[in-house]
Amino acid sequence: MKLQVLMFYQDDPKKCTAAKMVKFKLAQSIKKIGSKGMVLDPFSKETLMPKDKSQINSIVGIDCSWNLADQAFSKNFNGIKRKLPPLLAGNPVNYSKLNKLTTAEALSASLFILGFREQSLELLDKFKWGHTFYELNQNLLEDYSKLENEQQLESILKDYRLV
Repeated sequence: MKLQVLMFYQDDPKKCTAAKMVKFKLAQSIKKIGSKGMVLDPFSKETLMPKDKSQINSIVGIDCSWNLADQAFSKNFNGIKRKLPPLLAGNPVNYSKLNKLTTAEALSASLFILGFREQSLELLDKFKWGHTFYELNQNLLEDYSKLENEQQLESILKDYRLV
């Protein structure tokens, strides 16, 4: 699956996971989002489901500071907007915080949920803490990758006490 990042350059460049993904040619930096690009938007009303795979040709991560996320995501982006189901951050800055993921973590989780497990894990391998993200969320990711509808998601969230 093609990975793309729209970068706002708001964080420390040394810690920017999107820049590292572009550097290693794991993702492409873009200026515009195509209509078949799935935009990871934490404010979207719709949650990413495995069935979304058939509608998209790329996954787009918006790389911005969490402190400015509401401002960045208020822009009217093209594409299919989806939020990730709840996950714990594995990165050192937001370790174990719910939904405070880096761009790399968000893209990796999307890949996993959509059935691109190998690509998901390869992406995490580029980061020292990548295995931590996977270990924290392994069971959730497995369950999310089998979702067929929102009702099943609600059941998983209750089982893990995330609601």
